[in-house]
Amino acid sequence: MDVLINIFVGLHIIGIAALLGGFLAQMKAIGSGGARISPSMLHGALTMLITGVALVGLHQADGGAVNNVKIGLKLALLVVILGVTYVKRDEERLSAPLFGSVGLLTTANIFIAVLWV
Repeated sequence: MDVLINIFVGLHIIGIAALLGGFLAQMKAIGSGGARISPSMLHGALTMLITGVALVGLHQADGGAVNNVKIGLKLALLVVILGVTYVKRDEERLSAPLFGSVGLLTTANIFIAVLWV
């Protein structure tokens, strides 16, 4: 079971990297108003959602306790990120505050995962 959990953790990190990497790659475009949602950002958010749900299920199946408040908060942030990336994926330009909120919420999600014990 540990090998399967570790595989899903790795896939979850790849999803985070795709989402945050897509955001960071367009930091320069935010100032000029040309930032847009890249396909990697949407796919990264979807990967995070699928692997995150699988990780919670695998952790519970392995007999571990799950912090439901932490997982619920992370899920709420990810649903907002996923909503923005899905709805705005075809727009050529996004406003700086909306695009910045995707990066901020992604970073907050990472810090919640790492720092909340």
